[in-house]
Amino acid sequence: MPPKAKFTKEEIIQAAVSIVRRDGMDALTSRALGQALGSSARPIFTVFDSMQEVEQAVLRAAKDEYWSRVEIGLQDQPAFKGVGSQYILFAIQEPKLFQLLFMSEQPEIPTLSGVLPMIDESYEKILDSVRIPYGLGAETATRLYQHLWIYTHGIASLCATKMCRFTGEEIGTMITEVFTSLLKSMGEQEKDD
Repeated sequence: MPPKAKFTKEEIIQAAVSIVRRDGMDALTSRALGQALGSSARPIFTVFDSMQEVEQAVLRAAKDEYWSRVEIGLQDQPAFKGVGSQYILFAIQEPKLFQLLFMSEQPEIPTLSGVLPMIDESYEKILDSVRIPYGLGAETATRLYQHLWIYTHGIASLCATKMCRFTGEEIGTMITEVFTSLLKSMGEQEKDD
């Protein structure tokens, strides 16, 4: 008969996420996790088969936290700006989780057209938040999304690494200015095609 679990899966994941949130994924070891739980590492392995499984659970929890932010952004008006603002706020408020999700080296280098669907399961919803309200074709909406992601990712990366600080007003103004300029330029290109 297997030993009874001292901690629930959720308790272990919560403790693991706390470690990563504070010190990054490299700090997540079985010893550190055991200490965070006030135990040895042994009880972790009555629930999880390996630390790799714990890391995958942390990654899933970080994605869930990010997606909840995307959903908040999609409720804003305009939704696309709301999503960009939430992306940057996530980097400011959860820098280690942001770095884990969006600043980790990839096993293979994706193309620009492949990176957004790969890193963001909310890709279609976000794309629709720019395509539908502005009556854009799929290609133009995709290009606009790519340009704005590069821009917001730059701001978010500066914030997540504490290289620069922006106010909410500055973030909103910057996103609006770039979005408006790109929309005008791409809208004119779309008419010419």
